[in-house]
Amino acid sequence: MSRPLVISDCDEVLLHMVRPWSGWLGEAHGIDFAFGGHDFARSMRYAATGELVPQEEMWRLLNVFFTHEMARQYPIDGSIQAMHELSRHADVVVLTNLLDEHRDARVAQLRDHGLDVKVYTNQGPKGPAIEKIIAEYRPSRAVFIDDIAQHHGSAAQLVPDVHRLHLCGDPDIAAHIRCAHEAGHAHARIDDWNSALPWIMARINGEAND
Repeated sequence: MSRPLVISDCDEVLLHMVRPWSGWLGEAHGIDFAFGGHDFARSMRYAATGELVPQEEMWRLLNVFFTHEMARQYPIDGSIQAMHELSRHADVVVLTNLLDEHRDARVAQLRDHGLDVKVYTNQGPKGPAIEKIIAEYRPSRAVFIDDIAQHHGSAAQLVPDVHRLHLCGDPDIAAHIRCAHEAGHAHARIDDWNSALPWIMARINGEAND
């Protein structure tokens, strides 16, 4: 019989991204980052003028960050320990929205933090990628974990039998993002790993249904 499967996002689920990203923007580029709303692109302003950073420049800077500055990222509290515990009971993979060229760097980054897992890169909504991973592993049960509501909506549409947990491990970010559970696309919203781990374990062990 196949094992259960856990499909986890990385940024703001396993590793902090916005905190090191915003620190680097200020240090290297004179850009203030203030995530006070749902729009990531409107959270970046030049400190000297207060003008918004153009969206194309935001994407360029993101690519620079993931090419050269990933070492600044560090684990969300409890995330690595939770993944180790889950891997005793299930296959664990990471599905991250990065360009394919950054996949090997993400694998190495997670390994440096003590997590040796298969990494899938993706662009856009994650439902199609989850569907392919499910077809590859054919798990007995599956859980998907992500911090972005859009991806839960995509998963709910294409792989409705997958248990979906909305988790954002940074409280400063969690307070400002749309809740997939409230929208009816995630089965639960839990933003800390101490509470999330038993919820996930109950699903992969078949002890709870959503």
